[in-house]
Amino acid sequence: MGETAHDEATETAHPEGAAATHSGGSEATLVLPDLNGARFLFNSVGGRDLLWLGLIVSVGGIVFGLAASSQLKNLPVHSSMREVSELIYATCKTYLQTQGKFLFTLWLFIGAVIIVYFRYVEMLEWSKVATILGFSVIGILGSYGVAWFGIRVNTYANSRTAFASLTGAAFPCYAIPLKAGISIGMLLISVELLLMLIILMFIPGNYAGPCFIGFAIGESLGAAALRVAGGIFTKIADIGADLMKIVFKIKEDDARNPGVIADCTGDNAGDSVGPSADGFETYGVTGVALITFILLAVKDPTVQIQLLVWIFMMRVMMVVASGLSYFINEQRAARKYSSLPSFNFEDPLTSLVWLTSLISVALTFIVSAVLIPSLGGDTTLWWKLSIIITCGTLAGAIIPEIVKVFTSTESAHVKEVVTSSGQGGASLNILSGLVAGNFSAYWLGMVILALMTTAYLISLRIGEQMMLAPAVFAFGLVAFGFLGMGPVTIAVDSYGPVTDNAQSVFELSTIESLPGISQDLEADFKFIPDFERAKENLEKNDGAGNTFKATAKPVLIGTAVVGATTMIFSIVLSLTNGLQPELLVNLSILYPPFLLGLIAGGAVIYWFTGASIQAVTTGAYRAVEFIKRKIKLDDSVKKASVEDSKKVVEICTKYAQEGMFNIFMTVFFSTLAFAFIEPYFFIGYLVSIALFGLYQAIFMANAGGAWDNAKKLVETELKAKGTELHDACVVGDTVGDPFKDTSSVALNPIIKFTTLFGLLAVPLGVSMNAQLGSVVTTLISLTLLAISMAFVYRSFYGMRIHVGEPIEE
Repeated sequence: MGETAHDEATETAHPEGAAATHSGGSEATLVLPDLNGARFLFNSVGGRDLLWLGLIVSVGGIVFGLAASSQLKNLPVHSSMREVSELIYATCKTYLQTQGKFLFTLWLFIGAVIIVYFRYVEMLEWSKVATILGFSVIGILGSYGVAWFGIRVNTYANSRTAFASLTGAAFPCYAIPLKAGISIGMLLISVELLLMLIILMFIPGNYAGPCFIGFAIGESLGAAALRVAGGIFTKIADIGADLMKIVFKIKEDDARNPGVIADCTGDNAGDSVGPSADGFETYGVTGVALITFILLAVKDPTVQIQLLVWIFMMRVMMVVASGLSYFINEQRAARKYSSLPSFNFEDPLTSLVWLTSLISVALTFIVSAVLIPSLGGDTTLWWKLSIIITCGTLAGAIIPEIVKVFTSTESAHVKEVVTSSGQGGASLNILSGLVAGNFSAYWLGMVILALMTTAYLISLRIGEQMMLAPAVFAFGLVAFGFLGMGPVTIAVDSYGPVTDNAQSVFELSTIESLPGISQDLEADFKFIPDFERAKENLEKNDGAGNTFKATAKPVLIGTAVVGATTMIFSIVLSLTNGLQPELLVNLSILYPPFLLGLIAGGAVIYWFTGASIQAVTTGAYRAVEFIKRKIKLDDSVKKASVEDSKKVVEICTKYAQEGMFNIFMTVFFSTLAFAFIEPYFFIGYLVSIALFGLYQAIFMANAGGAWDNAKKLVETELKAKGTELHDACVVGDTVGDPFKDTSSVALNPIIKFTTLFGLLAVPLGVSMNAQLGSVVTTLISLTLLAISMAFVYRSFYGMRIHVGEPIEE
C-alpha cells in the first residue's frame, strides 16, 4: 500500500486533538477511536470477508439457541408440572415488566450525562448524540432481551427435567438442564457478537467509536440493575421459603408454603436473568475495551485492522469451539451415563468445561497462525498473543476446579461445615463457611496472579514501537480469554436454576398424590413412575447445579477486574496526554489524591455489600412475616393460594427495587463526585474498587457456596432433614444466600459500570474545571457527594426493619 494511503489512515485514525490534553493535564476529552481512516484497509487484509463469516456464524449461533429452546418446549411433560412452570414464568414476566420500567427510569440519568458530555463537551452534532443514545438503548435492550429469553428457556426446562426424572433414569436430569444452558449461552454470545459486528462493519467510522461506548454503557447499566435487583429478589424469596422448614418443620418445597413460587421466580430473577444480562454485558464490555485499546494504542493502521479482525475471529472461534465441544461431550456422556440409574452429575459438566477449554486453546493457535502470521513485520506475535489469550482460557477451566475445592458436595471444606455443625450448631457452621470463603480468596487470587504474571512476561516481548503499554493489552487479552468458552461458561451457570426449579416443580405439582397417577403415566407416556428415585436424582442434581453456579461466578468477577485495567487505560491515556512521563508520576501513592482514591474505593465496596444485604434482610423479614400468617398446614389444604404466592412475589419485587434504586443513585452520584473532585483521585478509586471488589466477591461467593452445599449434603447423603443438624445448616445457608447470590455477583457489573461511566465523567469534570474554575467544580463535586451520601443513608435507615409497621396484606 502506498505511503499516501498510510499517512491518510494514520491521520484519520489518530485525529489531531483526539486526546486533547495540555501539559499539566488541565484539559482532557474522552479518546474516541475513529474507524474512518483505517476502515478502507479492511479489504487489503481480507478482513471484510472474514467479518462477513463472523456475521454468518453469529446468526447460526442464534438459530442454534432458538432451535434448542424449541426442542425443550416440545419434550413430554405432565400437565400438573407444566402448570407450575407456567405459573413461575407468569410471575417472572410480571417481574421483568416491572424491571423494564425501572430500567427506563435509570437510563434517564445516564442519558442526561451522555447528552451533556457528547453535545456540550465533545461538541458533537445532535445526529451523532442521538445515535450514541440509541446504541445505549440497544445495549440495555440486549441485556434485557437475553435475560427474558433465559427465563423462558429455563421455565420450559424445569418442568421437563422434573417429569423426565419420574422414569428413574438419571441422564435426562443432566441433559435437559444442560441443553437449556447451552441454548442460552449460544444465543447470548451470538447476539452480542452480531451487534458488535454491525457497529464495526456498517456504522460510519466517525460514529463507530462513540457507538461502542454508548452500547457498552447501556448493556452495563442493564446488567447492573438486573443483577442487583435480581440478587435481592431471589434471596428475599429463598430465605422466606427456607426459614419455614425450621419454623414449621416442613419440607423444602412444600406446596402449602406461599413462599415457594416466589423462590422459584427468584431462582430465575437472580440465577438466570442476572447471569444472562451479566454475561452479555461482560462479553461486550471486554470487547469494547480491547477495540478501543487497539485503535488508540497501536500506531500502524494496518496492524490495527489485522488485530481487530483477529479479535473478532477469536470470538467467532469461541462460538464454534463451544458448540463443537457440547456435541462431542454429549455423545460421550450419553454412551457412559444414559443407562445408569444414578451417577455424579458433576463429572460430565467438568469434562465439558475442560474439553471446551482445550479445543479453544488449540483453535486459538491455529486461527492466529493463519490470520496474523506477521504483524508489523514481527513473525512471532501470533504465538505470543495466543499464549496470552490461553492464560485466560485456561483460567476458565482452572478457576472452576479451584472453586469446587471449596464448594462441591465432595469438598473437604463443605464436609467440615457439616462436621462443625454437628456439635456447634449454626454458630460453627457459619464460622466454617467463612473459613472456606477466606481460603478460596487466597488460592483464586494466586491463580489469577500467576496467569496475569505469565501474560505480563510475554508482553515484555512485544515492542513498544508496536503499541503503547503492551502489558495493558496483555491484561485485556487475559480477560478476553476468560470468556474464551463463553457459551459453555453461561451454560454451566444456567444449569443451576433449572435443577433448583426442577426439584420445586416436582413438589409443587403434588404429582405423587394425584389419584391414579401411576396408571395415567403408564397409559399416556408408557412408563411406570419411580417417585423415590426421581426425588433422589433431583436432589443430587441440585447439588451439582449449586457447585457449577459457584464455579462461573469467579470467572465473571475476574473479567471485571482484569478487563477494567484496559478501560482505565483509556482514561489514563487522556489524562497523561499520551502517557507523558511528567504526568505519569500522578499515578503513584506518592501523589496524595491517588492514594486517597484507593481509600475511597474500599469504603464504597463495603457500603455496597451492606446495602445489598440490608435490602435482602428487610425484604425477607416482611416475607417471613407474611408467610407465617398465611401458611396453612391442615390436611384439607394441598397448595398455597395463587393470590398468596403472588403477594410474596410482590413483596420481593418491592424491596428489590427500593434497594436497587438506593444503590444505583449512590453509585451514579459517587462516580460523578469522585471524577469531578480530581481525575487522579478517580483513577485510584477505580483501581481500588476493582481490587477490593475482586476479593470481597470471591470470598462471599465461595463461602455462600460452601454453606449451600453443606445443607445439600445433609439432605442427600446423611438423609437428616428435620434434625437439629439440618436446622443449623439451613441457618448457614440463609446467611450464604445473599453472600453468593446478591452482593458478590453484583460487584462484577457495578465495577464495570463505574469504570465505563467514568470514561464520560472524568473528561466532563476536567472540562468543567477548565471552564468554571476549581472552586466551582469542587463545590459541585461536594454537592454530588452529599447527594450520594444521602442515598447511602437511605440504603440503611430508609430500609431498616421497623417493628410495628402494618403487616403486608
